[in-house]
Amino acid sequence: MQLFIGNKNYSSWSLRAWYLLSKFNISFTEQQLVLDTPDFYDRLKTKFPVQKVPALIDGDLAVWDSLAICEYINDAYLNGRAWPENLNKRAHARSVAAEMHSGFLALRNEMPMNIRAKRHVELSEHAKKDIARIDEIFSMRPQSSSNTWLYGEFSIVDAMFAPVVLRFKTYQVTLSSPAQAYCDQVLSCPVLNNWIAHALQETDIVTRDEAGENII
Repeated sequence: MQLFIGNKNYSSWSLRAWYLLSKFNISFTEQQLVLDTPDFYDRLKTKFPVQKVPALIDGDLAVWDSLAICEYINDAYLNGRAWPENLNKRAHARSVAAEMHSGFLALRNEMPMNIRAKRHVELSEHAKKDIARIDEIFSMRPQSSSNTWLYGEFSIVDAMFAPVVLRFKTYQVTLSSPAQAYCDQVLSCPVLNNWIAHALQETDIVTRDEAGENII
């Protein structure tokens, strides 16, 4: 199985699929491409109908789009374990994951993932509204015990929001105590820190994702 990803410093969608595979210890070969280069598009166009990452090849099957990849991995390799077991929780988690997948456009546009940086940006009211909603989502985490994920056990929804946690760190976003506690849980994950460590070693610059002013 091959997973095609972009720069670890910038590629938030790549992180989502990579995180799920890595968190569940599923064996795969990582094919990393540099975003916005001719090689990026040339390598992908021979295998996939769209030239975007992440993209997965498993045998003779090609799967693209982060959520589609996560759902495939859940079905093919995890026997459903990547969603909550309880039917109601599973439906709710899917709704929240889909909300991330299709929404929060202002936040994504104004606060691109940039793990190496510490930046300040002047946020629009739309972006602030996005942050407030995500704070609500993060605060839904069970409060009875520490070191739990949004729905108790790690699931696809946690993978979907991991890049947002990294954005909040880069742009020094102030959250409520319960939401920050969830972010701290995510940032303490050894699997995510493996991704972060590699991102910090990268030197490629994707200009469109270099938003804001440096914080010294």
